[in-house]
Amino acid sequence: MAQTAAPEGPGLAAAPPAVVGEHHGLSTFGELKYPADFAHFAYVNPKAPVGGAVSLQLANTFGNQAFDTFDTLNAYVLKGNGAAGVEMLFDSLMARAQDEADALYGLVARSVSTSEDGLTQTFRLRPEARFQDGSKLTAQDVAFSLLLLKQKGHPLISQTIRMVESAEAQDDATVVVRYAKGRSRDLPLTVATLPIFSKAYYTAKPFEEATLEPPLGSGPYKIGRFEQGRFIEFERVADYWGKDLPVNIGQNNFDRIRYEYYRDRQVALEGFKAGSITFREEFTSRDWANGYDFPAVKEGRVKREEIPDETPSGTQGWFFNTRREKFQDRRVRDALGLLFDFEWTNTNIMFGVYKRTTSYFENSEMKAEGPPSPEEMRLLEPWRGKVPDEVFGQPFVPPVTDGSGQDRALLRRADQLLKEAGCKREGNALKLPGGQPFEIEFLDFSGALQPHTGSLFKNMKLLGIEPRFRIVDAAQYQRRTDGFDYDVISRRYSMSPTPGEGLKLIFGSESARTPGSSNVAGIADPAVDALVAAALAADSRAELVTACRALDRVLRAGRYWIPMWYKASHWLAYWDMFGKPATKPKYGRGAPGTWWYDEAKAKRIGKA
Repeated sequence: MAQTAAPEGPGLAAAPPAVVGEHHGLSTFGELKYPADFAHFAYVNPKAPVGGAVSLQLANTFGNQAFDTFDTLNAYVLKGNGAAGVEMLFDSLMARAQDEADALYGLVARSVSTSEDGLTQTFRLRPEARFQDGSKLTAQDVAFSLLLLKQKGHPLISQTIRMVESAEAQDDATVVVRYAKGRSRDLPLTVATLPIFSKAYYTAKPFEEATLEPPLGSGPYKIGRFEQGRFIEFERVADYWGKDLPVNIGQNNFDRIRYEYYRDRQVALEGFKAGSITFREEFTSRDWANGYDFPAVKEGRVKREEIPDETPSGTQGWFFNTRREKFQDRRVRDALGLLFDFEWTNTNIMFGVYKRTTSYFENSEMKAEGPPSPEEMRLLEPWRGKVPDEVFGQPFVPPVTDGSGQDRALLRRADQLLKEAGCKREGNALKLPGGQPFEIEFLDFSGALQPHTGSLFKNMKLLGIEPRFRIVDAAQYQRRTDGFDYDVISRRYSMSPTPGEGLKLIFGSESARTPGSSNVAGIADPAVDALVAAALAADSRAELVTACRALDRVLRAGRYWIPMWYKASHWLAYWDMFGKPATKPKYGRGAPGTWWYDEAKAKRIGKA
């Protein structure tokens, strides 16, 4: 895939075209909740005290990060396993409001102007912005960073910003970003939230290398102590230049934030019990039901909460690598999906707390339900005969099993589909159409999901398929997934309330050919590409919802995954040494970002 090479540094920009006003914020469809003179976000405590510490584990990854280890402090390139928390080192042009679907407000940038055609944006920078060594953060740094990420950044970043044509400094306080025609609707929001690096620092050092040298940042935290693969600490920058900005008030309250690494979540739970982790989000139903009966919980020193999750749940499942011949027939994928007994698994392993995932946009208005609307049909009709007929009726929903773990009716349907696809039974073994034994390897870096494959594997064996669960170390897992060297992997995709360019990265044909991309299933379908393009071109939320629902129908009809489960809530456990605002943001946990250390509580439980 060809990429436009970025120049070594920005030049001077020509005067930008006429602009449509100058604004303190950005949103996809122009809607902003907070006025230009807002004091702070509504979901923070503006008088939150500063001090103390919190220790936790990485809950969500970006770039090259891995959950259970790190070997580099640069998470923005493909090489290595990036450390947790490094995003706290760098400021961006604007910061996200977590109580709005897609709104940004000025951080390094005090304002932004957009041209009539939407292809040029001018950001005016705050003159007080500084790097942590005291040097001034200028438009040259912003332009340099954007072009650097386009040329050498992790594919998840470089592909997202590929339609940035140029980024140029007009002067120290003004940066002009120009986009190619046909750019995605949310590209300006992506650009405004990218990290800003020091041009002077990275002109002297290679950006794309894995390194354990702490980089120069401009954000609210700097790297403190760390031990490769075990823990990393971040120390609050006391004289952080942006601490009094409205987007930062009531946040960044801890003096020290420490991320702990464990190879096994069960060991991590023991670390929480011992107090080495003080905040934990639980993802395992078995542990949530049975793992929190230790003395500190009974004594009230450890608190547990279930808080609502109002964000789209996206989709979670075991994804087939359709780049491999054995998974290229939709009937084979359909058959394999029928072999997973969710009802049995939910009851016997997950304490009945989950719902079955049926959509790629679960828990959101983008989920397709019922027959297509007239607006959806206008998008789908050009693909009639090129996509499965079910796309034009009710969307695919996995069948409800009898809960036995071995639903005979579904086994018969799966067996018939495999025969129709050309698979043949020879003795106890099922052979692929080419004559090879039908073997499937489920690749993972953790054994957490191994129990959940029990009934699935048993049913596969009944049909003559030989499955195996392969656990490798995090580094090998990263290499193999980056190179698409797997049969099946589990993945959860979180969807934004306003899906945008990320749809291309997960589902687009170009992404399917890009090593390290998020398109783990290898989806390369012109209909999917067209519907993604329609979503990215939507001029209103109604148009976006229509395009995503149509896309959901086609993806579900493709049987690219064995859908797992979801719940619209977060399970939080923490040592009772924190304060928190009265309300959480609609589109976030609020924890621990808006929380603070409460010294009186910490003394009460012996943690001061």
